[in-house]
Amino acid sequence: MTKRRQAREFVLKVLYAYEIFNRDVNEIIEEVQKESSIPAGQISFIHFYVGETIKNLNSLDKEIERLAENWKLDRIAVIDRIILRMGLCELHFMPDIPEKVAINEAVDLAKKYSTSDSSSFVNGILDAALTEIKQ
Repeated sequence: MTKRRQAREFVLKVLYAYEIFNRDVNEIIEEVQKESSIPAGQISFIHFYVGETIKNLNSLDKEIERLAENWKLDRIAVIDRIILRMGLCELHFMPDIPEKVAINEAVDLAKKYSTSDSSSFVNGILDAALTEIKQ
């Protein structure tokens, strides 16, 4: 597993705990760090990624709800919502990450951490977002 993929999994864990417990994100990062090791050289990437996702939470959620036709945000599984937020965050705020890599990594997270249908759902939403971004 690459260091970036490990970092994304760490970000997923942090954002999940933030969503469930709504606590200070720095405390969550410290706690999650005790349970799993952060890949060397990835701490600044993780802090930026978590910070950008949380800072832009409202706009990311609005975009998800708009792109997920006939789905209210609260009907989307928590883990899928977080993975979608992460993918959109990479597409919008991390220009150094190739768009296809951002989508592929989100799909892989969905395959590993969610249901069998989630990866295609995540892929569809993020592909639609990328199509809009390119227009």
